[in-house]
Order: sequence, then structure tokens, then C-alpha cells
Amino acid sequence: MSEWSDHAQIVQATQILKEGGVVAYPTEAVWGLGCDPWSEAGVEKILRLKNRHVDKGLILIASEVSQFESLLQGLDQCQRDRFGDSRVKPTTWLVPHNGSAPRWIVGRHNTIALRVTKHPLAAALCDLFGGPIVSTSANPQSLPAAVTGHKVQDYFGKDIDFQTAGEIGLAAKESEIRDLLTGGVIRPG
Repeated sequence: MSEWSDHAQIVQATQILKEGGVVAYPTEAVWGLGCDPWSEAGVEKILRLKNRHVDKGLILIASEVSQFESLLQGLDQCQRDRFGDSRVKPTTWLVPHNGSAPRWIVGRHNTIALRVTKHPLAAALCDLFGGPIVSTSANPQSLPAAVTGHKVQDYFGKDIDFQTAGEIGLAAKESEIRDLLTGGVIRPG
């Protein structure tokens, strides 16, 4: 557990996640919007806020690999080792979809996008929530991702259910996206 785990705002944000709400929070490089990935209503709200089509899929974050266990079933040891490797920069892995994630998370893909976050506040949200949460950049589609809490408010105002305090991490860019099976870079980070 991180220093944020018992912070009143994280407790409140976690409760909102559990109730199907949408929370804005800082990540490694930008502000994110999150919800319970198994809440279709929460995901639909995020997609509406961002003007994003469900077919695109969404990234899930967790504080540790074990929180993704059901989503990693079916991987061989080499693939699990690759996924669990510590990386200097934030890395989102495209993992073969094993059927355990809802269609509104996977979109039209046969993979699911997963990242173990090193941001202490985002990790605390996952810890208190008890598993992975949606993590998509806090911006309407085609606009730059919010890098300040004020920009999140400019974009969404009271349309989000809760916004934590905090600052983004030191990553210069959003997470790198890699294919787990090939190791190939899909989006440089």
C-alpha cells in the first residue's frame, strides 16, 4: 500500500468507482479518467465524455501484476515474464484477450491493453478498489490530454463524478504501447 492508500480523497474516489462513477486522477504523464471496468454505465459515461467509440477499447491499470490475474490466464511463462518485467518508462501491453474482459473494454480488438502503474496515487486507487480500473487520458477525442487538474475541469467541469488532488508523474509522454506476443512497439512512449 502506498502513502495515498488511506488518504480521504482516495477513499472517496474509490467509493465512487465502486458505485459506477467516473473519477479523474493523475497518472505517470497525463491526467486520466477512470471507472470500474465491469461497469458498463461507467464506461459508457467515459466514452460519452471523450466522444470516443466503444470499438477503440480502453486501457486498464493496476498497482501490481497479480491484480490482472484473470486477464493473464492462458499466457505461457515467457509471456508472463515479459509482462511482469519492470520498465523505466510506463508501458502498456496488448495482451491476447482470453474472454474474461467485457466487450466494452476490449472493443473490436482481440487483445486487451494492460499497464502496471507506478504512479503512487493511481496505484492507491487500484489497491483500495481491489483490482484494475479503466485509465484513459482526460481529454475529449482530438484534443490534447490534460496535464493539469485545471485542464481536466476546463474539459469536463461537473460532468465527472470526482477529481482527486495530485500531480502527474515525470514521464515525458503517455505510455508506450507494446504487443506482448511480439514485443513490437505499437505507440512509442
